Parts: sequence; C-alpha cells; structure tokens
Amino acid sequence: MASEEMEGIYVVPNRYPQGEYLLMFDPLDGSSNIDVNVSIGTIFSVLRMPEDDRGVDEGDFLQPGNQQVAAGYCVYGPQTTLVLTVGDGVAMFTLDREQGSFVLTRKHVKIPEDTKEFAINMSNMRHWDAPIKRYVDECLAGKDGPRGKDFNMRWIASMVADVHRILTRGGVFLYPWDKREPEKPGKLRLMYEANPMGWIVEQAGGAATNCRQRILDIQPGKLHERVSVVLGSKNEVDRITRYHTESQ
Repeated sequence: MASEEMEGIYVVPNRYPQGEYLLMFDPLDGSSNIDVNVSIGTIFSVLRMPEDDRGVDEGDFLQPGNQQVAAGYCVYGPQTTLVLTVGDGVAMFTLDREQGSFVLTRKHVKIPEDTKEFAINMSNMRHWDAPIKRYVDECLAGKDGPRGKDFNMRWIASMVADVHRILTRGGVFLYPWDKREPEKPGKLRLMYEANPMGWIVEQAGGAATNCRQRILDIQPGKLHERVSVVLGSKNEVDRITRYHTESQ
C-alpha cells in the first residue's frame, strides 16, 4: 500500500497472506477543517498488482488512472457516506450506526452535464493563467455576461466535500496550476486524489482533466506526483479545456 502521508510504499509483512492488489489512499483529506467541524474524508484507489511480478516495489504503483479496478471515498459529516465505483457506475452507501454496516442509499449516481455552480479558491486569482481567469470572469458576469446565466460559487477546501456536492447536484471543481510555483504542475496528488476522484466523476457521467488532457490518461512518473485538477459537470469541464487549447 501507499499513502499520501508516507514517503515510500508499505509492504504487507510476509507473515500475512499476499493479495493481488495495490492500495493507495489519502487517509484524511481536508484535515485543515477539523477544528471548525467541516466535513472531511478518506480517499482510496485500488490497482491490480502487475502479473509475473516477483516482488512489490514503487514502480508497480506507477500506473495511469485508467488502470484502476476500484476507487472511492468516505465523507465524515452529518452522516458517514461511502462512495464507490468498480467501473460500473457509482453507488453511495450510508453508515447505519445501529447495524454497524453500510446500507446502499443511492445507485447509478449521475452528474448533470450543465451547472450553475463552480468551486475554486478565489484568493488565488492573481496567480491563475488566462484561461482560468476567462472562465471565472464569465461565470461572475452572470446573466448579463457571455454565459447568459447567474452562477453560484462554492468552496469548502475539503476535496471530498466539494466532490460530494458535485455528485449530489452538479457543479465544477477547479484546483488549477499556480504561477507562484512554475516547476509544479499542480497542488493535488495525482494518484491519491486526482485519479480516484476523476474516475468516480467520470463513472457518474462527468469529466476530469488537468486543463489539457484527461486525468486518467496521465502516466505518473513518481509516487507523490502533483497535478492540476478540473472535474465535474461535463460541459463545463469541456469548456475550460477548450479555453486552454485556444490559448496555446
């Protein structure tokens, strides 16, 4: 297994049975919100162990997101919800504390292709590149602007909470590249956050990109690689990607 909080991989000791899968996870996403009682969560991604591999090493984990066999997250809020995909749509399970088990409460989750909500940290506006500024400016212009409709902005600063809202009622989540750190392609971890969340969103009919290409097609080069992330309602993600293409 590999965790966002550990520098290297953790190999299951030989005294335990060895499985066929690799687990990657962010144990506590949104932890900066703990002291203000905002929803936080755990994100996980499951990959298949390469065949004919004589021993697990870090290179076995460097698979693109399209190779995932399962992905999901738990969100800890007013209720504890498990969101899961195994490549056949998205299902939500709610923890029943009396039974001590998760109960299926929603299946075949679908994200609307269009939306009037976007989520982004506006305090970083001065560090965005032109396509992101263009998109947000058009949203802020409202019904009198080129989009012809009013948008609401939401930003929780807890990825599981922001994505859960999008799965529930639509929207788009943006965590773009930041000019302050030109050597870094983004802030979020590709394999612990972007890949599992990107696959969940795609399985629900949405889209996920790094502003230039599909998240799940990115070949990771290292265990803790970072990436820009735009995901959510398909038509909005496609628009943002197009703005970046036009600016090249």
